Amino acid sequence: MNRTTLQRARRGGTPAGPRGRSLRIRLLVLIGATLVAVCAAMALTTVFAQRSCLLGDLDDRVAGAAEHGLGGASLHPDLDRDLTFLDEGGHPAGMLAARLDEDGTILAAALVGEDAPPRNLDHAQTAALTGIATDGSPHTRNVPGLGTYRVTALEAGGVRVLAGLPMDEVQDMISRLVMVEGVVAAAGLTVAGCVCAVVIRRQLRPLGRVAATAVEVSRAPLCPGEVTALTRVPERDTDPGSEAGQVGAALNRLIDHVESSLAERRRSEERVRHSEERMRRFLADASHELRTPLASIAGYAELMNRGTDRIEPLLAWRRVLAESARMTGLVEDLLLLARLDEGRPLQSAEVDVASLVAEAVWDARAAGDGHDWQLELALDTPVLVVGDEGRLHQVVANLLANARVHTPEGTRVVATVEAHGATCAIRVRDDGPGIPPDLLPSVFERFTRGDASRTRAAGTAGGSGLGLAVAAAITSAHGGRVDARSEPGCTEFTIELPTVEDVAVPGGSRQVLHR
Repeated sequence: MNRTTLQRARRGGTPAGPRGRSLRIRLLVLIGATLVAVCAAMALTTVFAQRSCLLGDLDDRVAGAAEHGLGGASLHPDLDRDLTFLDEGGHPAGMLAARLDEDGTILAAALVGEDAPPRNLDHAQTAALTGIATDGSPHTRNVPGLGTYRVTALEAGGVRVLAGLPMDEVQDMISRLVMVEGVVAAAGLTVAGCVCAVVIRRQLRPLGRVAATAVEVSRAPLCPGEVTALTRVPERDTDPGSEAGQVGAALNRLIDHVESSLAERRRSEERVRHSEERMRRFLADASHELRTPLASIAGYAELMNRGTDRIEPLLAWRRVLAESARMTGLVEDLLLLARLDEGRPLQSAEVDVASLVAEAVWDARAAGDGHDWQLELALDTPVLVVGDEGRLHQVVANLLANARVHTPEGTRVVATVEAHGATCAIRVRDDGPGIPPDLLPSVFERFTRGDASRTRAAGTAGGSGLGLAVAAAITSAHGGRVDARSEPGCTEFTIELPTVEDVAVPGGSRQVLHR
């Protein structure tokens, strides 16, 4: 590797060798070399064919002249130096003739002139014709002072004659043919090269646009927060019928995959960020909810340590038990949510939804007799679902408790059970003040409380904000879903669960239970 190449490699440049040239130049060079080779082959073939044809014609004329001279010499076989047959008419100018002995030695040789008698050849010219066999085969000899000749020798009856004709005409014609073919080939190659350059340039334009798009995409920032819409290859350059179109279509698919991956990465980052925010908020809310009963328990314990004159022991003990029960319920709800998040299986058995809701309504009535509790069973047949009866009862109880805690006394709360094909719906509706619109989208999130917006019954304790979250998690674990809609005077929670198929008991009714 020389110093220039090494420096170029260090700079990251492309070597100037054949691999560093563009595809356009390589194609043009390859096509040009092919055309030159084809033209050269055609020219050589034409020249050799034409030369062979001209030499064949010349050989025929030489053979004819030799036969003519042999016929003339045979008239005087005893005169071995006689060349008087050259005086006869019909011999072309420039023809030479000679008489040979048995060893092929030239005895006499003369050259036919134009409008002049034959001229004898000198010693050098005669020596150039020595050694030609009398078998009639053509030979090419360079005769000093006369040029190149095509000669042949014949023998008949002891008479041996040599005849030859000049090749100047053939050589001139071949030279002109080579010149003409060279000029035509050069002009044709020039025109073909220009046409090929234009055609290659036009045909490689789509590939150039695809390459430009790839370069632009490669320069696009893909860091988080900097990703923009990536450039696509134009539709005209994605035709699958051409190689450039296939490359363009493949590049577009690759860009689509890249954008999908980037979008998924952004969504994942958003989910992680939201998850972290929810986790921080969850830990803060859980710590706050646990700190309050712990602080109460610690306070009453401190008062008891200071003496019974500061607080009545029975009252302190009751408050400690109440706060302990509150903290226990909160921890149990958190553990339940954690188990449901991990996907742990629940107990599975057939549950009669109507009986379960009826029991929950009776329990709610016993806990808050200041409300108007009603149960409506809009069923034609018993509705059975497969799940954990205790957890499903907890779902309905949480919804009823939510209505009891966040609505004033005298509010009517209606629990309805309906069947719709393969699903059943449990609805808990009240005519209380309603849920604020800004709180409704997050009502099923953990530690979501609406104490400031929904009136509480006097003397009741506020919830931890986990009741609806637990209800949503249990419902989802049973393959169902829970929804809420609210407006002033009407708040309704709806639970939909898949039912057990092929359970049919004739005779249905609509039952209404009033307080």
